[in-house]
Amino acid sequence: MILLILLAGAFAGIQNALAGGGSFITLPALIIAGLSPLQANITSTVALFPGQVVTGLANRSLVSGTPQLSFPTLFTLSLIGGALGGLLLLFTPESVFARLVPWLVLFATGVFAWGSFFRKPGAPGDHLGAVSTGIAQLGIAIYGGYFGGGIGFLMLAALSLAGMQTRGGAATKNVLAAVMNASAVLIFAFSGAVNWYEAVVLGAGAIAGGLIGAKMLSVFPENVLRVIVVLIGVALTVGLFLRPVS
Repeated sequence: MILLILLAGAFAGIQNALAGGGSFITLPALIIAGLSPLQANITSTVALFPGQVVTGLANRSLVSGTPQLSFPTLFTLSLIGGALGGLLLLFTPESVFARLVPWLVLFATGVFAWGSFFRKPGAPGDHLGAVSTGIAQLGIAIYGGYFGGGIGFLMLAALSLAGMQTRGGAATKNVLAAVMNASAVLIFAFSGAVNWYEAVVLGAGAIAGGLIGAKMLSVFPENVLRVIVVLIGVALTVGLFLRPVS
């Protein structure tokens, strides 16, 4: 069982570095290990956080803001939204958000694919403005602190529409994911709902996977990264729609 959790963490770390959706690997693994869905969600968020930090640091040279919104602004919005989402999770059920996840991932994958392969650059209104980008990032951060599933795809889609290239967008969303989860992790750490033994094992795997994913992100060609992101998004969308939701 420990090996299952360790491997789930490693695969989640790689997937989070490249596109996102790693929690869809860790949540089932933790539930199989005996945790309740709520405990699994909270423990997964805490455990994946170190891997997100390591991945963000490994690709920090690729991190930037959008053409309309600075990185410090995106950073602040992610921090505030993550804290709000974490507080919401402790006091409200997550079932509604769980039912929305497949549709959110489908939407984000479609938007990213359209922005990467079909959108004609340079057209009027081609990119999201500062206000739209800020609202999108705050909303994603609240959702990320609350449930977290699919935030990588949502951010990649939003950052792509805001004018960022895939490699820089992936590196930036890794840092922002760590930022928004930092608020939630701080809240969860003192909630009594974290299963620390599983969190440590899962976190060790996520750190290793994050380093591997960061290396892949820095060397893979831009078009290859786009194809990988879309393929992961399609696979996750199909799996999420086929998965029963309680």
